[in-house]
Amino acid sequence: MVDKVLIVEDDLDIATLITVNLIELGLSIDHFDDGQAGCKAALENDYCLVLLDVMLPLMNGLDICRTVREKKPEQAIIMLTAKNSETDRVLGLELGADDYMTKPFSIRELQARVRAQIRKAHLIQQAGQSSSLPTTVISSAELMINQQTRAATRNGVHLELTATEFDLLYHLMGHPNQVFSRTQLLESVWGYQHSGYEHTVNSHINRLRAKIESNATEPQYVQTVWGVGYKFNSQHKVF
Repeated sequence: MVDKVLIVEDDLDIATLITVNLIELGLSIDHFDDGQAGCKAALENDYCLVLLDVMLPLMNGLDICRTVREKKPEQAIIMLTAKNSETDRVLGLELGADDYMTKPFSIRELQARVRAQIRKAHLIQQAGQSSSLPTTVISSAELMINQQTRAATRNGVHLELTATEFDLLYHLMGHPNQVFSRTQLLESVWGYQHSGYEHTVNSHINRLRAKIESNATEPQYVQTVWGVGYKFNSQHKVF
C-alpha cells in the first residue's frame, strides 16, 4: 500500500517541486492550493503526513493545524514557513505541528524529514494493529506510558498526546534522570540532526508539560537543566 501525503500550498512552483521529489520516494500526493479544501481533505482522508504552508487563501495553515490536531491527535504535520517568520514557526509548534521547515529549504532535508515522520506513522499503525509486539510500560508516580498501545495516563486519566509528544515523553521516561541536549532530542525523537531547529524541541517540551505536570511553570517531571537541555526526573518502573 502506497503512503499518501497531503500538500496544502498555494505557490504552484513550490508545490510542484515538493510533489516531484516526494513521488521520488514512492509516495502518493494530494495537493490543494487553498486552506479550506486542504483542511477538508485532511479531516476526511487518511494521510501519513500533512505538509502545510502558513499563508493560504480562505483558511491559514495555523488554523488548519489547530483544527486537524483537535480531530486527529496523531496526524503527522510539518509546517512550511517563511524564512523570517519566527512567530509563525513558534505558533505552529505550539498548535501541535510535529516539525517545521523554512523556505527556501533543501530538498534532501525535506525528504529526510518526511521519511522520519512516515516511519513514525508506520510505528503508530503497527501498534494499533498488532497484539504480538512486546509490551513495555514505564511508570513514574502518577504517570504511566505504554509503548505498544501508545497510551499515556496520569492518575489513570488518558492524556491526549500527539505522536511526537508521546515519543518525546517515552524517550525521556525511558532514560530517567539522563540529561539530553536539544540536538540529541532532535536526533533521537525527530530522526534528524540540524542546527537552528531548537524551537521544535522547546515548543514540544512546553506542550508536554502543560499536559503532564500539575503546574507547568514548576515542572516535577520534565525538568530543564540550564545550559544543557532537559531530563525526566523519575523513580520509575519498567514492566
